[in-house]
Order: sequence, then structure tokens, then C-alpha cells
Amino acid sequence: MNRIENKENVTNWLVWPLIFLFIAIVTGLFGFGIISGVSFAIAKWLAVIFIILFIISVIAHTIKSA
Repeated sequence: MNRIENKENVTNWLVWPLIFLFIAIVTGLFGFGIISGVSFAIAKWLAVIFIILFIISVIAHTIKSA
């Protein structure tokens, strides 16, 4: 796997929380409370998972390069 494919894969992971956050905001504005809450929860969990995986990858890269 080269670095270009890796950057595209990371970008795809960033897009999902943003999509669900956008859905949560739009449905919240139109008054769909249940859909808004579920979309926000999904966006929040995906963002948390992404941050955890990012931290793990930074630590692994630091250990590997040392």
C-alpha cells in the first residue's frame, strides 16, 4: 500500500462522521428529533473511534521509527 491510498482511506474515515453530523443538524432544524439524535450519536461515536485509531497509529509509527 502506498501513501496515496492511505491518505484516501483516512479521508474516507473523516467523511462519515461529518455526513452524520450534517444529517443531525439538518434533521434537527426541521424538527425530526429521533433521526437527529441517532445521527448525532453515530457521528459522535465515529469521531471518537477515529481519534482513538489516530492516536494508536501515531504511537505505533513512533515506536516503529525509533
